[in-house]
Amino acid sequence: MTLKLNRRTVLAGTASAAALSMLATPMLAQGRTVTVIDGYPDRSMWLQELSNYFLPEVNRRLEAAGLEAMNFQESYGGFIVNPRGVMEGLRLGLGDMGIVTTIFHASELPSQAIAAVTPFISSDARIVARAIDEIAAEFPDMVAEFAAENQVYLATGVVLDTYQIFANRPLNSLEDLKDLKVAGAGYNLRYLEGIEGAVGVRGGLTDFYNMVQTGVTEAAMLWPEAANTFAIAEVAPYMLRANLGAVNTKSLTVNADFWATLSPEVQAILREVAVEYRDRLAEVAMETAASSEAAYVAAGGTIADLSDEDRAAWAAAMPNIAQEWAAGLDAAGKNGSAMLSAYIGKLIAAGETPARNWATEA
Repeated sequence: MTLKLNRRTVLAGTASAAALSMLATPMLAQGRTVTVIDGYPDRSMWLQELSNYFLPEVNRRLEAAGLEAMNFQESYGGFIVNPRGVMEGLRLGLGDMGIVTTIFHASELPSQAIAAVTPFISSDARIVARAIDEIAAEFPDMVAEFAAENQVYLATGVVLDTYQIFANRPLNSLEDLKDLKVAGAGYNLRYLEGIEGAVGVRGGLTDFYNMVQTGVTEAAMLWPEAANTFAIAEVAPYMLRANLGAVNTKSLTVNADFWATLSPEVQAILREVAVEYRDRLAEVAMETAASSEAAYVAAGGTIADLSDEDRAAWAAAMPNIAQEWAAGLDAAGKNGSAMLSAYIGKLIAAGETPARNWATEA
């Protein structure tokens, strides 16, 4: 059973608070209460899958195994933590389980940037998600980063199917990107290095619309689902389908103290269903990308494809940020170079063809 809390439900007034109190009493009798947290609203893609699949499926399997079902109390939308505060909230025990947005924690979770530093390889969220978790299983350094935050890593979440370029003027080729000012965030700003005159301007998703509208930038780098959500077609009606790559940005983790109180049987079920959740979420990301591109066109947008030759030229012009990233991990004793080679090898084994092999090319 689940109880879902968010800022709206809790601030609804004294009557609502009393109702929640009444609900909580019988729930405690049904099983152990487990607080699930995220700072994003419950309509978010990954939370929809968590609520509608992961949590009920865990309880179904617990009951099928003759074990007590959990009493999940879902708290999203900033009630307990904001989006940047999930990792700290789980570390401190404010929640038992949650979705960490890893891009907010580059210094604490550097291994999680492995997909972001290897663009132009895979735009398939399913392939990237599986490869990330295989790396996590093979390289203890990746999960040790979560352990240092008092958390147990269960699975990655790839909700970003692939970065594209959305602009206020037609884009058809690499030549069109010259001298372009592009809004972006994190590692993707470095994708623009090597393109003559192109400038990356740091911002957040909620800023991109105004940045283009007011002329701070002429374009933004984001993915179709986000472009649709933030009505980017209104200010940037030209999309260049460059397929820069799918990136992992979420991790499903559990507070380590809570985890230690669970039996091996319960732990095994959580891990098993987490993998299924990962794959379902990646599938949803792919489906959403296709429908979001259609919605972008319906809203007045136009889509052009970057040629394979231009993609290869763009990749070749970039600095090798993957090797820079790996060298940083190597210096910290984390086997970054081996991790990078293994990850790219997994993508190639899954049928992907890199525009540039970041592990072997300087």
